[in-house]
Amino acid sequence: MSKPKPKSLSFFKRIPHAITMLFSIIVLVTILTYILPAGTYERVLVDGRNTVVPNSYKTIASTPVGFLDMFKAIPLGFKAAVEIIFIVLAGGIMFGFMEKSKAVENAVGTLVNKMGLKNKFTIIVIMTFIYGILGVAVGYENNIAMVPIAAVLSLALGGDLILAAGISVGAMTIGFGLSPINPYTVGTGHKIAELPMFSGALLRSALCFTALSIMAYYNVRYFKKISIDSSKSLGQGLDVSELTLSRPINEYRLSGKNWLVIAIFVTGLLTILYGVFNLHWYINELSAVFLVIALLCGLVSRMSATNMSETLLKAVGLAAPGAFMVGFATSIKVLMEMGNISDTISYQLSVLLQDLPLYASAISMSISQTVINFFIPSGSGQALATLPVMLPLGESLGLTRQITILAFQIGDGLSNLVNPTLGGLIAMLSMCRVPIDRWIRFIFPVLISLFGIAFLALIVAVATNYS
Repeated sequence: MSKPKPKSLSFFKRIPHAITMLFSIIVLVTILTYILPAGTYERVLVDGRNTVVPNSYKTIASTPVGFLDMFKAIPLGFKAAVEIIFIVLAGGIMFGFMEKSKAVENAVGTLVNKMGLKNKFTIIVIMTFIYGILGVAVGYENNIAMVPIAAVLSLALGGDLILAAGISVGAMTIGFGLSPINPYTVGTGHKIAELPMFSGALLRSALCFTALSIMAYYNVRYFKKISIDSSKSLGQGLDVSELTLSRPINEYRLSGKNWLVIAIFVTGLLTILYGVFNLHWYINELSAVFLVIALLCGLVSRMSATNMSETLLKAVGLAAPGAFMVGFATSIKVLMEMGNISDTISYQLSVLLQDLPLYASAISMSISQTVINFFIPSGSGQALATLPVMLPLGESLGLTRQITILAFQIGDGLSNLVNPTLGGLIAMLSMCRVPIDRWIRFIFPVLISLFGIAFLALIVAVATNYS
């Protein structure tokens, strides 16, 4: 009797572990430094930032990365990403102290108790849009402290950590990426293109709202699926310790100490917002505020010095894998710089666009920005590196400057959902303990739908001469 043939794995189940995936990219980029010619654009300093000079690309002597240098790029990646690595640790420490005080658990338990489990789908939709609005208005890494709250909420509702990532990381990435007031992509792009700052906001706002609606729908759909059959959960086996509710929903109340901890947390967030928008704070200042919040939470919870020390080390232990992934992913950027192939990739993609029809050129421009984003994951960095090249190219093809910037924003913003080289994405996923390989299996169908809607918006932009 013949044995039954084993079922072949689907594409998504073949996605390798995050470490394997990133190391494979490191090896691939190293090989590309031997295949692609090294090249560079001339750059000039404009308002303190290096901007590419159009039509200035030239090849230079090749600088292939050797075997030892490939591994040397890994510690250099950690060095380059030290600020993001530490904010992951600082965010984990802050949440560890808040969790130890029971403020987060009691707040989520009370919220679910008040709204009722019968409204759980409504809660998911509302929270998806709240996190999306945070991405639109506040930024990206600035919101890292909010991610673990979604994890506790999702588990309290009967969901999993993948759903938590969809509610928080998915919504914030979409909101930030398609924000009509994104200072890093739209703002930098409008400055380079000499357009009114944040002009053309109506189409961008409509696209952003539609994309967040799709994300909310998919979150609810996934939740219904795993509620019916828990074996379909992509979060099976993930560590949910310290994130689950410890008693029945109807027993939750907020104590005076809980309210004090929440007040400290909210005050810290308001301080961060003021600092970001008025004092030009960035990651190091945010990390400092997170640590202050952690200390104050420990004090008002009357933890002993020993208890606070143990809480800190336990929180660092939980956050360490995510912090490692951020540094590991940044190694790819370091390799690109060592091999001098970033500008070569940008130039070759721009050459491919020159002979395309009008509508196809707009969509292809967005696709090319998607490819470039995997090698230059910084939104403002990508804008400064590519838009001086793409804007005149777009005009020669018959595309307005506004369309070129929209194509750039779509390519950069949506591909951030699956970009393993983006430190912010890796950091946020680590805060809800979701490895990127499982995240890609969850978010990929959403990404395809979003690109379809976004390309439709580009077609409308071309048809209406969006400017």
